Amino acid sequence: MQHRTVAEVMTHRVVTAHPDSSFKHIARLLRDNDVTAVPVVDDEGRPVGVVSEGDLLRKAASLPDPEGRALGRRLGLDELSRAGAETAEAMMTTPAVTARPGWNVVETARTMYRNKVKRLPVVDDTGRLVGIVSRADLLRPFLRGDGAIRDEIRHDVLGAVLGVPADTVGVEVREGVVTLTGRVEQRSLVPVVERLCRSVDGVVAVHQSLGYAYDDLGSDLEPPRLRGRGGSGHETSAHRG
Repeated sequence: MQHRTVAEVMTHRVVTAHPDSSFKHIARLLRDNDVTAVPVVDDEGRPVGVVSEGDLLRKAASLPDPEGRALGRRLGLDELSRAGAETAEAMMTTPAVTARPGWNVVETARTMYRNKVKRLPVVDDTGRLVGIVSRADLLRPFLRGDGAIRDEIRHDVLGAVLGVPADTVGVEVREGVVTLTGRVEQRSLVPVVERLCRSVDGVVAVHQSLGYAYDDLGSDLEPPRLRGRGGSGHETSAHRG
């Protein structure tokens, strides 16, 4: 049981620019290839930056208004300098934030979110460009069918990883939302089952009302809760089955 990797969801054929690519050349690349950004690579094929539609629009935003109206917001010195750029090297965002083919979709999504970018060039061990991954690519695992998710939870999570007998836990999946019923042998397994099910690609949420046969945590550590709404918003049942 593993998250999909960048190599499985990325685009392998990447449209690129070079540091000396002109403004109009990049504009044509974006239009002709229906993309919103291109990595800028050096002579060795290593990304040195990224030029996006936003970088090109900066030039349009800096142009004088035909009717003489003032800009809504004054551009800073760096923005003005990049607005006047004529080549990719002068207008690109650098350094390029990159991903590796072996990264899973979770750490890749976190890198995008942390750096506030919409796509990541993917590089190999030598730093050379081998693909590009976008936010849409990372959402692809959520298109998995409910049957595939249910089978992975039953066979991989409950069976192979936890060794839970198939007839003791019921698994229902609807639109990516997993509902677990039945019971497990030990109380400590309840949060483990839930956590592993949440980690399955395509799972949107997990609701569980699992009981247990044996309280291996001890009632003095955490009193059993009656069935009802837990603090996390999902149904819980920490009663003896």
